[in-house]
Amino acid sequence: MKNIISPENTANFFLSECRERGEVLTNLKLQKLLYYAQAWYLALKDKPLFSEDFEAWVHGPVLPSQYQRFKKSEWRPILDEISSPNIPNDEIISHLTEVVNVFGIETASNLESMTHNEFPWKDARQDIPIDKPSNAIITKDSMKSFYKTLI
Repeated sequence: MKNIISPENTANFFLSECRERGEVLTNLKLQKLLYYAQAWYLALKDKPLFSEDFEAWVHGPVLPSQYQRFKKSEWRPILDEISSPNIPNDEIISHLTEVVNVFGIETASNLESMTHNEFPWKDARQDIPIDKPSNAIITKDSMKSFYKTLI
């Protein structure tokens, strides 16, 4: 499956957009913005933004490639220099901007709580205790079907 936009470009967009608004992102919050961007694109367009799967980690959905990319920031704001995001079209820019408008106002901790209370994360973790590590995949089908019910 071909990416409409790469996870790296999606992360770069969120980091750039938030910096322009005078905000900083931690890896935790970035992960949730990436998750909601993918989830809502699946629900609205019936296709994913990118092919990489999210995993159901203790603190919510995580896109492993982007977690590893910014891992050294730990819980601190990501201050890395990033390249300008290469966004393929205005529709994607509009979608990602709306994700920042809706979810960017929430704290990382609120976003974590939101994802913990939503079906895709719970379904992926099944009977895994909330405080135990997991690399269980949050399926795109689960994301698409759950978020479609919220439209």
